[in-house]
Amino acid sequence: MLPPPAMAKRWIERPGIQKAVARLIRLYLVFALRTTRWRLVGAAEVAPYLAGAPVVAAFWHEFLPLMPALRWRSIAPMAVLISRHRDGRIIADVLRGLGTDVVHGSTSRGGAAGLRRMLDRLAAGSQVVITPDGPRGPRRVAAPGVAQIAALSGAPVLPCAAAVRWRIALPTWDGMTLPLPFGRGVIVCGPVVRVARDAAETALPAIATALDAVADEAERCIAR
Repeated sequence: MLPPPAMAKRWIERPGIQKAVARLIRLYLVFALRTTRWRLVGAAEVAPYLAGAPVVAAFWHEFLPLMPALRWRSIAPMAVLISRHRDGRIIADVLRGLGTDVVHGSTSRGGAAGLRRMLDRLAAGSQVVITPDGPRGPRRVAAPGVAQIAALSGAPVLPCAAAVRWRIALPTWDGMTLPLPFGRGVIVCGPVVRVARDAAETALPAIATALDAVADEAERCIAR
């Protein structure tokens, strides 16, 4: 017999259970991503940032499980903006175990504080990562935080995406992709989008278009 929903929710919200779930996810992702044969498209675009130049790396939320494959190529410290809700806490534990700093906040809860912390990380020499449609969508609709961080910091937005041939599309709001081991994968990085200090609002559509373009290119590349 399955436990009642309320009981199951209380069970999964226990810190010890969350840490165990995060550890299992992390171990699986390391195995799946390390056994995938990756190809990087846009190497010239991303080279200065893999070498440590300041940047706001951005990708749609659905690509989150795949992007450590790009993070492992960078020599720079990196901080990612993650929400405070239950799933966000598990994701944060996973990412910390993969060597990424976590800043808690979102566009809806803790947004201003999260933005300030991301600006502090950039000022301290870290790169930052944001999923503009996270944590709960709508899918592929960019919230303004990514443009605001770029405008206030002067760091460009690097649009990124990834795809794998062997995968499971999870039944989540964003259709998140879970990689399967021993497959083939592609990471696509497009030209950076630079945002003037007073142009955050007007730059947001260009950022969203760039994110869609690299996502479409990743799917075309993996289908070849």
